[in-house]
Amino acid sequence: MARKYFGTDGIRGKVGEPPITADFLLKLGWAAGKVFASEGHGFVLVGKDTRISGYMFESALEAGLSAAGVDTRLLGPMPTPGVAYLTRTLRAKAGIVISASHNPYYDNGVKFFSVQGTKLPDEIEQKIEDYIDSPMTTVESSKLGKAKRLADASGRYIEFCKASIPTRFDFSGMKIVVDCAHGATYHIAPHVFSEVGAEVVVIGAKPDGLNINEDCGATKPGNLVAAVLEHKADIGIALDGDGDRLVMVDHKGEIVDGDELIYIIAKSRLAAGQMSGPIVGTLMTNLGMEHGLKKLGLNLLRANVGDRYVLEMMCEHKGILGGENSGHIICLDRTTTGDGIIAALQVMAEMHDSGESLYELKSGMQKYPQVLVNVRLTEMINPDDNMALQKSVRAVEEKLGDKGRVLLRASGTEPLIRVMVEGENADTVNNFAQQLAEDVKKAIGA
Repeated sequence: MARKYFGTDGIRGKVGEPPITADFLLKLGWAAGKVFASEGHGFVLVGKDTRISGYMFESALEAGLSAAGVDTRLLGPMPTPGVAYLTRTLRAKAGIVISASHNPYYDNGVKFFSVQGTKLPDEIEQKIEDYIDSPMTTVESSKLGKAKRLADASGRYIEFCKASIPTRFDFSGMKIVVDCAHGATYHIAPHVFSEVGAEVVVIGAKPDGLNINEDCGATKPGNLVAAVLEHKADIGIALDGDGDRLVMVDHKGEIVDGDELIYIIAKSRLAAGQMSGPIVGTLMTNLGMEHGLKKLGLNLLRANVGDRYVLEMMCEHKGILGGENSGHIICLDRTTTGDGIIAALQVMAEMHDSGESLYELKSGMQKYPQVLVNVRLTEMINPDDNMALQKSVRAVEEKLGDKGRVLLRASGTEPLIRVMVEGENADTVNNFAQQLAEDVKKAIGA
């Protein structure tokens, strides 16, 4: 059933424009509170990233939850996977994250986690939506929810991240640069990596409410590349604004994306006899990763784009590893959701055990050239329903044959059509991608 407010990754949009307004977040907090209160007494965790609007929306959600009679524990700035972990271990009724992930500061959104530390089931989201569209009421005063700060949240999550690798690992002698994207990991990631012994150079850890993801982090790792080369570091680690994405940089300054990192972790788990089930990627996963995994005797399954769908397929097929080339990496044998810090530690552990550099570890997988062009929309269209676009896609696919792939899809979080082409020759791939992007613009009358 199509939902009115929830998308593939919660509710997201531009601050001040419906639904990302203070009055809607008040109603959302109340609606969620009504659903969670019906399941018995308990409290809800609320965390946020560092964007300035987080203060306003934190207050609105807290007020809505209180009106529904639900207690709130406020975490302050906390990575999305940290909220998922704390929700599970503290047995909260639910966890709420105020974040627009990798988007600019002027966007914001809300994500929910269940008591199991996973995304809410569709039926629960639907119940929340049903309440949003009904009149808001307030419980009698003696039953109003109470709110308080959870003082030790950061420390709990830091220890959990460190525990995702055995205590025998000591990274003394390894020099790393960590880019926190001026986001929710700014006060956590530096501690995690230094406390496992690494020498840490920190960048992107001075949030001011407006600079989250600005020319930094997993979506724009240029500053990290420069810092790795400047400091002669072994690796660079780029997280995004809410800490659920990871992109790395090797000692030569080359970017290592989610596909390559998943390949490295898969190879490590296989060598340790800890791999089970298939690897789950998405429609965007590079063909080179599929071929690299096949050489290891591992199967790749492709889910729809979105870590929600990756996780669903992993659970369905009993897989322990999956993710996206954008850097969402889910290690289900370590945690319940995508976690940039934990994924980075798994890669560092493989570097330690193998004695190989990140540059050497990624060489087992040869990426196909892949070009992604985003075409911004003024009104949403479904490329699958446009006959002219489908004809253009088929023409390119015929020319690529079995040596490449084409994908046109609407973004689940932004008003964009994403055009992806991959194949053996970079110039050919780029030309086809630009050609298809122009075809999309014609289809929307741009």
